[in-house]
Amino acid sequence: MILQAFTLTLRLAVLVSLILLFIGLPLAYWLASSQRRWKFLVEAVVSLPIVLPPTVLGFYVLVAIGPRSPVGRWYQSVTGGSLAFTFRGLVIGSVLYSLPFSVQPMAAAFSAVDRKLMDASATLGASAWRTFWRIVLPLSFPGVVTGLVLSFAHTLGEFGVVLMIGGNIPGATQTVSILIYDQVQSLDYTTANRTALLLLVVCFCILATLYGLRRNRKWVMWGWQ
Repeated sequence: MILQAFTLTLRLAVLVSLILLFIGLPLAYWLASSQRRWKFLVEAVVSLPIVLPPTVLGFYVLVAIGPRSPVGRWYQSVTGGSLAFTFRGLVIGSVLYSLPFSVQPMAAAFSAVDRKLMDASATLGASAWRTFWRIVLPLSFPGVVTGLVLSFAHTLGEFGVVLMIGGNIPGATQTVSILIYDQVQSLDYTTANRTALLLLVVCFCILATLYGLRRNRKWVMWGWQ
């Protein structure tokens, strides 16, 4: 059961981090470069999962994808199934919950790019799209990787959101954090300790690797090339 929960959690974390990579890149770049007066509202929405209790976010996501909601009814008419208490529902909730951990490091990296380099690229006739891929993205590479890794690690430890949206279905929605909760509820502290320690080691290794790479100037310079 532990292996099953870890496999499901890793699959969820990989999928969520990849989705956030594609969503976060354009959103972070817009936040870093936009001069819109109402940009602060988007920034507040993106940052909301950091301060909002996971159960609150999970509850509203559950209502939004439930069988009585427009999204839930549309999904059921197309697929014949439900989003609530399924792995797909977990993906939706996890993407929303980990969004700031992906977007904020990327936006900070994009903001740090020297505007003069972008202006020089435009002066030489490069399109905005080409400037982004040849100038902005390479210079922001460490920040992009940081957002990717943090969203992955954050998804590994989710509890409240996945419990509200997915419940506790072994093999379908039971992640490692929920399994640990079950083991503690069953007073099986020995197994809970082993499971928790394994998750702790995995998360520590991920973060240690990330911060170690960030301190490595050769890696940073490789990302700039």
